[in-house]
Amino acid sequence: MDSMQPKKLIIMNILAVLRKYSDENHRMSQKEIAKKLESDHGMKVDRKAVKRNLMNLMTYGLEIECSETTRMVKNPHTGEMEESSILTDFYIVRDFTDAELRLLIDSLLFSKHIPYSQCKELIEKIEGLSNKYFLSKVKHICNLPENLPQNKELFYTIEMLDEAISEGRQVSFKYNRYGTDKKLHPRQSSNGEDRIYIVNPYQMVATNGRYYLVCNYDKYDNIANYRVDMITDIKVLDSPVKPKKQVRGLEAGLDLPKHMAEHIYMFSDETVRVRFIAKKYIVGEIIDWFGKDVKFSNETEDEVTAEVRVSAMAMKFWALQYAPHITVTEPKTLREEIGTELRKAAERYGKLGE
Repeated sequence: MDSMQPKKLIIMNILAVLRKYSDENHRMSQKEIAKKLESDHGMKVDRKAVKRNLMNLMTYGLEIECSETTRMVKNPHTGEMEESSILTDFYIVRDFTDAELRLLIDSLLFSKHIPYSQCKELIEKIEGLSNKYFLSKVKHICNLPENLPQNKELFYTIEMLDEAISEGRQVSFKYNRYGTDKKLHPRQSSNGEDRIYIVNPYQMVATNGRYYLVCNYDKYDNIANYRVDMITDIKVLDSPVKPKKQVRGLEAGLDLPKHMAEHIYMFSDETVRVRFIAKKYIVGEIIDWFGKDVKFSNETEDEVTAEVRVSAMAMKFWALQYAPHITVTEPKTLREEIGTELRKAAERYGKLGE
C-alpha cells in the first residue's frame, strides 16, 4: 500500500522513474517501477497504485507505451481459473533519440563561438533529456577547450537580436576584432572613437561553426553579414527596420538557402557567376560548399566544369584553398586576381628557401 508520503507525489515520482530508467530498449514492469520508487524516492507503493497512476499519466496525454499479456489466474471467490490481462513493459516515448541528442552535443563541441561554461551547461541540459543509459554512452566525450577567446555577451546578443527580428526593430552595437592580446577590441571611426553600427536585422544563421547576422547596414542599400560573436554592447532601438524591398537582393524576400550558397564565407560583396574546371574527385566537396544549384558540364574522365553564383571575394579565398584541384576560368578579372595571388605566394615561399 502507499507510504505515508503525500499521495500526490506518487504520480510525479513514477514519471521521474520512467524518465530516468526507461526507453524502447529498457522497458519496466509495474513491479520494477515499484522497486525504483522505494529505492530512489523512499516510497512503498503497491502494484495497484502503480497501475492506477500509470493509467492517469497516459490519460493526461503523456506518451507512455506498454504491452498487454494474458494469463490464467484463480478467481479467489469461485476457485476457477480465469483469463486476466496484465499491463507490463512500460516505457516513456522520448522526444529525441539518442542519436539526435548526440548530434546536438557534437554540434556544441564543434562550435567555435559558444563560451566554455555555457557550452558545458547546455550539454548537461541535453544529457538530461535522455536517461541514465544515454549518460553512460557520452562519458567518453572529450573535455571542452577552455583556452579559446570568448565573448561572454554572446547569449545576451542572440536574445536581443531575436527580440529585434521578431518585433521588426533596428539594433545598434559595437563590432569587434581580436588583437594580439587575444581580446576583443571595438572597431573605431576616423576620430578614434568606438564605432557604433546601426543595422536592420533580418535573420540569424549558422555556418562554418559560427553564428552570423544577415542584415542591412542602415547607411547603405545592400545586404551585410556580421559575426554574432564579434558583437558587443547591443541595444534594441525603437526605430523600425528598413523594409526588405528597399535592400538590394531582398526585394523578393530572403531566400536563405540561396544566400548561404552564394556567401560561403559570409562576405557581403555582390555575387557573380563563376565557372571553374575541377578534378572530379572533389565534386562532393563542391556540392558541400555551393549546394545542389551548382551546374556541371563538359565532364571528362578526370575533370568537370562547374558553374556557381557566389561572392567574388569568397570565391577567391575558396579558389586559393583548393588551388591544386580547380582552375577558375570566368570571370576573367577574378581569374587574373587569383593568378596574381598565387604568383605572390610562390614568390614568398621561394624566398624562404634562399
